[in-house]
Amino acid sequence: MDIIEKALQIASMAHEGQYRKNTKIPYIAHPVAVGMILQKAGYREEMIAAGILHDTVEDTDLTLEDIEREFGKEIAMIVGGCSEPDKSLSWEERKEHTIEFLKTASEEIRVVACADKLHNVRSIRKDVEQCGEEVWSRFKRGRDKQDWYYRKLLKSIGHSSTFPLLEELEMEIERLFKRDKFSYYENEFLVIRNSRSEKG
Repeated sequence: MDIIEKALQIASMAHEGQYRKNTKIPYIAHPVAVGMILQKAGYREEMIAAGILHDTVEDTDLTLEDIEREFGKEIAMIVGGCSEPDKSLSWEERKEHTIEFLKTASEEIRVVACADKLHNVRSIRKDVEQCGEEVWSRFKRGRDKQDWYYRKLLKSIGHSSTFPLLEELEMEIERLFKRDKFSYYENEFLVIRNSRSEKG
């Protein structure tokens, strides 16, 4: 069995019964999508496997020791680097830690973290387009805090080097957090134009 298939099996079992925030989408869809992003970008199988496993230590009963035993030190190191170390801390403290850590993390960790955030931002954008602003209520912190977090992450991940996935993340962040402003002005213009038409 190759390591990607093995990662898919172990991650699927570990995330069994979990769902994406306030949805009926099985959680495993996210790490699998992260692995597919890495595969499409041409990264080697160890990084693809790490992408599939990236949330197992943070969100399931698996430990870094389990990952290292099954997949070796490199994959365990990447998974560990993509995991928040202390879930008891506040949202702000955990996010500040991630932002600072990624500035000096290895490129392997930063690439997998980038693929993770890229899929998250794409998913949020699609949900906002379909369901509107109520999507932000799913999160512990709302739109403004998410905007702050993702823009800080972008700088941290690209602190010491850049790569194509980082450019994709930047574009998706711009699409997500500027979309409402553009839509607002478009709607405002339509209201003004309609008002003038009625008067004319």
